[in-house]
Amino acid sequence: MTVYDFKARTIDGQEVSLSNYRGKVLLIVNVASRCGFTPQYRGLEELYERFGSAGFEVLGFPCNQFGKQEPGTDSEIRGFCDLQYGVRFPLFSKIDVNGPAAHPLYEFLKRSKPGFLGTKRIKWNFTKFLVDRNGQPLRRYSPQTTPNAIQKDVQAVLGR
Repeated sequence: MTVYDFKARTIDGQEVSLSNYRGKVLLIVNVASRCGFTPQYRGLEELYERFGSAGFEVLGFPCNQFGKQEPGTDSEIRGFCDLQYGVRFPLFSKIDVNGPAAHPLYEFLKRSKPGFLGTKRIKWNFTKFLVDRNGQPLRRYSPQTTPNAIQKDVQAVLGR
């Protein structure tokens, strides 16, 4: 199984297969607009701009499960990301990442790369998963790990 086996709805409402990202290095992140980590959007966008032409994508999945810090509609989230951070990387429709309604992609990511002490739950907003060009999760990063701190890992997976 790979991330390419899943589908997700874009923030604009279109159902897409993640196989559309086949052959790219991915950073999959659960995001929120009203979180203390929200300024990481800037760093995520910088990574996307710096390495996008080398086959790198950031995929943002808004989630309202942590302190209700993503209460807006998809349209409001899109507007916030555009206006506040100039986000151009792909954003998807709001999902759950934990619990009985968790998106199947996140169930796969959590099984593939458990967190600290083997925990499967997503701890908070801005948990990140680095995925190789074959759709296999390589590494899980805590919310506190900044996009800048991940840059060397992204470069290594891209072969740069």
